[in-house]
Amino acid sequence: MAGWLEGKVALITGGARGIGGATAVRFASEGAMVIVADLLGSEGNETIQTISAAGGEAHFVRTDVTNEDECRAMGQAAMDRFGKLDIVVTCAGILQGAFTDITDFDVDTFVRVQDINVRGTFLSIKHAVPHLRQSGGGTVICISSGAGVTGGSSSIAYGTSKAGVHGFVKCIEGSLQRDNIRVHAVCPGSVDTPLKRENVRDGARAAGRDPDLALANASLVAPEGIAGVLAFLASEQGSYIRGTVFTR
Repeated sequence: MAGWLEGKVALITGGARGIGGATAVRFASEGAMVIVADLLGSEGNETIQTISAAGGEAHFVRTDVTNEDECRAMGQAAMDRFGKLDIVVTCAGILQGAFTDITDFDVDTFVRVQDINVRGTFLSIKHAVPHLRQSGGGTVICISSGAGVTGGSSSIAYGTSKAGVHGFVKCIEGSLQRDNIRVHAVCPGSVDTPLKRENVRDGARAAGRDPDLALANASLVAPEGIAGVLAFLASEQGSYIRGTVFTR
């Protein structure tokens, strides 16, 4: 039986590990050919090896999503390697400045988080859309968060950036619909990723509690579960869904 994404080409930023890594593996298992874009070369190549060992096809492209030339090259890599582009998932992001009062919040940290999380999402999609149009349409999925959308965040910068990603999706979804491109913002909850694990530890330290015990009791959900949602959204089976999707 063919997978949900059989014959599709997917580009995943932040695809080396966490939600992005799990998504790359799941998409490949569903029949997609995958471009894994990330700064983390070692982890990225491990993800490629995992996909290859299972009989999938994937290619790593070292990419800084804040660099426009590299984002342009990332989109072109999908065309050069696989001849088309059908799906883009933007998972690249950072969380810094957690549990810091606004009066003590470093401006450079605030700017850096916006630069990677918001500007990086914008640049990735900007240089992917021409290829999606050339393919006759496709799906764009941007990872936002409940932080900054339905509630606060441990980091002022992170919550603000995820609200920005959500707003960006709202700005582009109507115009891209005319090109047969579906656009979603996905807002995961507490997912077991390196970013979230460190955030839990930081929260425990800030409260004077044991970081290891806090992590053990955090009830984080597996990134593979989120990857399954993303695979469904990117598939024809998910084509009736519109707008923002919230997960565990």
